[in-house]
Amino acid sequence: MTGRYPPGPPRPPYGPPGPYGRPRSPYDQYGRPGYGPPGYGPPGYGPPGYGPPPVRFGEGAHRLHWATAPLRAFTILVIYFVLIGFSLLLTQSDTGVTLEITPAMLVRFMIVTIPVAVVAVLTGLWVWLALRFWIGGDDLIVETGIVRKRKRQVPVSRIQAIDVVRPLITRVFGLAEVRVELAGGDQGEIALRYLGKSAAHQLRAELLARAAGLPGHTPEAPERPFWWVGFGPLLASLILKLPVIGTGLLFLALIVGGIAYGELGVLGAAVPALLGLLRAVVAPLIMYANFSAAISPDGLRLRYGLLETRMQTVPPGRVQAVRIVAPLLWRPFGWARVEVTVAGYAGERQALSSVLLPVAPRHVALYLTDLVFPGTRVGAVPLLPSSPKRLSKAAAGTDDVVFVTRRGVVCQSLDVIAHARAQSVRLTAGPWQRLLGVGTVHIDAPPGPVQVAAVDRELAEARAIVESTVSRAHVARAGAPSDRWAR
Repeated sequence: MTGRYPPGPPRPPYGPPGPYGRPRSPYDQYGRPGYGPPGYGPPGYGPPGYGPPPVRFGEGAHRLHWATAPLRAFTILVIYFVLIGFSLLLTQSDTGVTLEITPAMLVRFMIVTIPVAVVAVLTGLWVWLALRFWIGGDDLIVETGIVRKRKRQVPVSRIQAIDVVRPLITRVFGLAEVRVELAGGDQGEIALRYLGKSAAHQLRAELLARAAGLPGHTPEAPERPFWWVGFGPLLASLILKLPVIGTGLLFLALIVGGIAYGELGVLGAAVPALLGLLRAVVAPLIMYANFSAAISPDGLRLRYGLLETRMQTVPPGRVQAVRIVAPLLWRPFGWARVEVTVAGYAGERQALSSVLLPVAPRHVALYLTDLVFPGTRVGAVPLLPSSPKRLSKAAAGTDDVVFVTRRGVVCQSLDVIAHARAQSVRLTAGPWQRLLGVGTVHIDAPPGPVQVAAVDRELAEARAIVESTVSRAHVARAGAPSDRWAR
């Protein structure tokens, strides 16, 4: 399988420069000058005129890139032409609809289009002028509105993740969107559309530095490549799923049957199957193409995407729970997928940003989980099987850092949550479970794809698990490191 195997044992975030190599900047990991080649970093540490001066988002208010205004106006005009504009040039006749431009039609077209163009330009200019942002101390401040101003002030300690997204059209203009995910669900996102590519990366680096407790001018932390997913393994992993194979066989049967018997109506039934294949194979293939993961003192850095490129940064301690998924057809190859719950992502954003590795060898997935939850080895946590009364394959285990459960036969999953991240612990037992004297222990994390539950445990054992987990969670929270991980 294509990729890079993780070298060496897990290492804690931030510390002496040795484990990660000497940072390529005029500062060490604590913001002190004296490291790096000349010309890298703030003015005064390199030869005069070396590259453009960096943007300081803590100094004065900043606006979006000026190209945001014409880009929004262009978007409005495209929508207008698709919905209305093009139809103004069409003529209805006995022979059908034809494109025939006459002086009268051209006048009608211009009468409608010119006001729409003026409104589009004014809208783009209004949106660009209406948003300003800056970093004040330890807060990200976003001010919107011209006539009626609204100011949103967010502590950087609430930042859960920072994504730099570059849709295809913005890549042509050298722009990028910065999405700051906060703890707060659907309302916990700040989207800055759009900044210049360099400015977007500088804003991300400054926010992460301040969130870590470092000076805002600290250059971007170095990174260590962890894993790269090749196109072949990614495509094979998307195809080797029982629902995908079943849908593919159904699609082929409908096509062959429709052609063999001359029943064109059967071909129409193949369209939903084709759409399902596109959604299950083509869409993830485009989304996760060129997937690479790197480890940095400021968190996990993920880069992926073919048409829309995305750079996702998850700071240390922001991952709430991890799931290692191994479908039936992946297990002969030793493959697994790593999914996470990060507080802040919600709805569609959660579905797009919940994957740490789309496919990788299982030992790599376990190693990455160990990096996410330092101080433990998930693969070495002993798992005790569930009650024999249910003949279940489920199992659960714990140590001082994490609680681990395993369940599933066709699609096996290993769910991991840190005791320090547990929101609540509860015991449930349905009617059938009560007859058998078993129950399920839920260790609740924020809403997300990973929900940890130890199913079908003997009631006495389940109550002991609840008490033990609550006690470990109190101890873990008391000894949890500061949110400013650099300190």
